[in-house]
Amino acid sequence: MITPEERARDKLLRKRKEALQGGGEEKIHSQHEKGKLTARERIEVLLDTESFEEIGAFVTHRSREFGLEKQRIPGDGVVTGRGTIDGRPVLVFSQDFTVFGGSLSEMHAQKIVRLQELALDNGIPLIGLNDSGGARIQEGVLSLAGYADIFYRNVLSSGIVPQLSVILGPCAGGAVYSPAITDFILMTEGTSYMFVTGPNVVKTVTHEEVTFEDLGGARVHAEKSGVAHLTAPSDVDTLLLTRRLFSYLPLNWKDKPPRRPCPISTSANVPQLKYVVPENPAQHYDVRDVIRALVDPLSFLEIQPEYAANIVIGFARLGGYVVGIVANQPLVLAGVLDIAASQKAARFVRFCDAFNIPLIVLEDVPGFLPGTHQEWGGIIKEGAKLLYAFSEATVPRLTVILRKAYGGAYDVMNSRHIGADYVFAWPTAEIAVMGPQGAAEIIFKREIAAAPDPAAALAEKTAEYRRIFANPYRAADRGFVDAVILPEETRRILFAALDSLQNKQRSRPPRKHGNIPL
Repeated sequence: MITPEERARDKLLRKRKEALQGGGEEKIHSQHEKGKLTARERIEVLLDTESFEEIGAFVTHRSREFGLEKQRIPGDGVVTGRGTIDGRPVLVFSQDFTVFGGSLSEMHAQKIVRLQELALDNGIPLIGLNDSGGARIQEGVLSLAGYADIFYRNVLSSGIVPQLSVILGPCAGGAVYSPAITDFILMTEGTSYMFVTGPNVVKTVTHEEVTFEDLGGARVHAEKSGVAHLTAPSDVDTLLLTRRLFSYLPLNWKDKPPRRPCPISTSANVPQLKYVVPENPAQHYDVRDVIRALVDPLSFLEIQPEYAANIVIGFARLGGYVVGIVANQPLVLAGVLDIAASQKAARFVRFCDAFNIPLIVLEDVPGFLPGTHQEWGGIIKEGAKLLYAFSEATVPRLTVILRKAYGGAYDVMNSRHIGADYVFAWPTAEIAVMGPQGAAEIIFKREIAAAPDPAAALAEKTAEYRRIFANPYRAADRGFVDAVILPEETRRILFAALDSLQNKQRSRPPRKHGNIPL
């Protein structure tokens, strides 16, 4: 005879098995045919082996309209729970496209809200694996309310715990706004999409013919919109990239990023840095060569590498410490600051400051990009965002002026005047209001015009201006540069400065919040 205890046990095991089946074998097969993993397979790749503990496996919707009362599937289209990545705790939800197309219902939303509240209460990061057809139409306003509940808690969590959004399928309509509020968005190439309105609506309203990929694919958001921070070619690659990104982040705003053992010396010089920056100030070079030579081997993870490529941002380690890198890129537009670069860098600086990640700025900037497109697009306001972000940051902040530091861009790129802790300059640094030739043309305009050979006079006056201002010593004389250093000394000096700032405390005037020029 089966005892009541055995019957209860069998019932539990049967319900667990039902929950694991999702939308059934046929739909799981369909998911695999698209080159996509299932919701549970994704969690297995993302988290440490056997670390996942599910929450809310038996939750089902409460709707009775449109025949939904006959379709009650455990989990209601989202798998939620807790686990670890490299032994560190994390909360995760994974939308299940095999169940109602992963659509968001009232109870689906409440499962995610439950995780958000756990994240806030316990200081644990939250990762969302998104693969959803959007709001569950049959539930009407209940699904819309569910989205709003999630958005609200995204905002409450901002700056308190890291929030990562991994887009592994469609993400449309209201579904895109939760990822947009989170700290980082990762997308899988070819199978993930984000857009407010799909191709059919676009065609109806604007008569434009556009594919899913061209409207909101990973490439579009990585290169054109800047919505995506990182992309990868498959679900597995995207999830492994998420693990790597997570390794740089603290658990919450009170925590420090995880320090790892450093595989190489922090006291030795780096000879290859002597040869990276060309002697000719008009010649380009790749600032990523400087970054990789400065930081611990293979530790640099570039963020938004294909968007606003005239500035480089990313995470790295220096002597095992996690740092955020912001660097002008002379290889693209000579490294000028423009609207997109200012936005890109400002958001990254604010993230690093929110989560105790020190900032290292590598400066080679000829100024802000001129032109009607920039002025009409609001470069004044957008450039001010970066200025604001650096000025309000209280984490350790180090700047190395590699070459050009001209005009207002010199001030904006983490100068001493806006609160940098240390500013170093290479001997090749040129710190001035503008480039030598442009300055000479203004200062010596009459003399050049009156000279028998204006071209020769311009060359002479340009050389004079360069001798006086196009070097780091004028700024060093005033204390605006703490030290002029040899390139090969930079890693050692940066590490020593960073190490000395680990207990930095800097407060700001009491206020509700500042008003950043959004």
